Amino acid sequence: MTSTNTPEQARLDHARFNMIEQQIRPWEVLDGRVLELLGQVRREAFVPAAHRSLAFADMELPLTQPAVEGQVMLAPKVEARLLQDLALQASDKVLEVGAGSGYMAALLASLAHSVVTLEIDPALALRARQNLQAAGIHNVDVREADAAANGFAACTALGPFNAIVLSGSVAEIPPVLLSLLAPGGRLAAIVGSEPMMRATIVTRTGEASFQTAQPWDTVAPRLRNFPEPSGFRF
Repeated sequence: MTSTNTPEQARLDHARFNMIEQQIRPWEVLDGRVLELLGQVRREAFVPAAHRSLAFADMELPLTQPAVEGQVMLAPKVEARLLQDLALQASDKVLEVGAGSGYMAALLASLAHSVVTLEIDPALALRARQNLQAAGIHNVDVREADAAANGFAACTALGPFNAIVLSGSVAEIPPVLLSLLAPGGRLAAIVGSEPMMRATIVTRTGEASFQTAQPWDTVAPRLRNFPEPSGFRF
C-alpha cells in the first residue's frame, strides 16, 4: 500500500489497520491474500464524501444522499468474508450483482481475471466506473442493468462464470443463476429474511449437482427486484 506521511494519511492507515485486526480477523477471515488486499485497496476512496469518516466502521454505509433503502456498502467484515468464501483464482471470470460504489468489484478484480458487475441505479453505476478508474482497476466491466429483469437476461447473456456474488440479500437463490456457474464454480449470497439470514455458498459439483454450505449468519438489505416467495400458505 502506497502511503504518504501526512497526518490524514497516517490516520486513515491506522483506521484501516484497526478495521482488519478488530473487525475482519475476529470474523474468521484469515486468508492472507484477502487480508493483504484489504490493506491495499483504499476503501475510503469508494465511500461517499459525506460518510468518508466512517469508511472503516463496522456498519453499512448509505451510497446516496438522501439515503435510499438497500443502496449501501455492506459492512467491511461481510464483504471480506464473502470474498474469502469465494476462494477466487487468478483465472476466474466473476459476476457481481449490485455494484454499488465499486468497492467489492475492486476486491474481486484484484484476485480474479475479470469481473462483470451489474448495477440497477444509473448514478451508482457511473460512480462505480469512476471509482474503479481512479483506483487503476481496469478488469471490471460495470453495466447498468436490472439483473433480475426478463428472467435474468442481463446475466444469462454473459455466462458462464467461475464465481458469482450477490452484494445484497435475497429470499432465495434463483436457479437460473446457479445454471450460469461453470463446473467447480461458486456462488456466494446472503439468503433468508430478517431477523436472521445465512451466508450461502453454492458450488457446482456436476452438470446438475450442487453442494451448499451456510457457514455464518448476518443480515443485509435486499437486492432490488429479485423474486420473493409468496407468504400465502394453506
